[in-house]
Amino acid sequence: MSTDLQADLNFALHLADMADEITLRPFHSRDFSVDWKANKTEVTELDRKTELVISAEIAQHRPTHGIFGEEHGSSGSTNSNLTWIIDPIDGTSNYTRGIPAWATLISLVDANDQVLVGVVSAPALHSRWWASLGKGAFNSRGKLAVSSIATLSESQVSTTYSPEWDVAAGSQNLLRLQQLAYRARGFGDFWQHMFVAEGALDAAVDAIGLQPYDTAAVALIVREAGGTFSDRLGDPSFRNGSAVTSNGHIHDAVLQVIRC
Repeated sequence: MSTDLQADLNFALHLADMADEITLRPFHSRDFSVDWKANKTEVTELDRKTELVISAEIAQHRPTHGIFGEEHGSSGSTNSNLTWIIDPIDGTSNYTRGIPAWATLISLVDANDQVLVGVVSAPALHSRWWASLGKGAFNSRGKLAVSSIATLSESQVSTTYSPEWDVAAGSQNLLRLQQLAYRARGFGDFWQHMFVAEGALDAAVDAIGLQPYDTAAVALIVREAGGTFSDRLGDPSFRNGSAVTSNGHIHDAVLQVIRC
């Protein structure tokens, strides 16, 4: 485990500053090219450049740490107990369409998959969220806390459909959750989970088919805000390809509806 979580958090915030410098100006100027991955999702040169810059900074200042990123895979130390997990632009589809709901996600995890540090930086939204293990979660306005809503019928939820929900025979379950909630929205990606951490939403159910770089930072921030993170079946791991966050009070009720 890291001997100085505050130093690691400060470093993660520094990495987020570097990422913002790369991504924000081209987003506003629309000065970038778009390519397509084999999985039919968009990727820009800004995704690749941001990850390379972050990885180089980690290699220089944390040479004994491992690195795992969306665009370039594993690098750094291969036998480290600490690994940085990077999503250079979470919400690339939004980025390419001019929708400001995208962010750089940075986390540090130990050999037991315990998330130690997490940062979500969304410069086009003028927003950033961060947390370190046992120290709480924060944004620019202060410490975060989840809501106290205790029943699904009173809750506001966000759901994200993906075709994998059809494959899992769960799309009707997502619809049922929206029907049972007081109000339902579809914010998507990192943003819905940060709303849960802020107490603005009571639960969020993500797409199926996620990767660790989509979920690690999110999991820590929600938990440090007092909430609950699990996969769609209730396992607390961030590596299982799905993500459900809540204020904790309604988590079991949400899982009971969406399980498939």
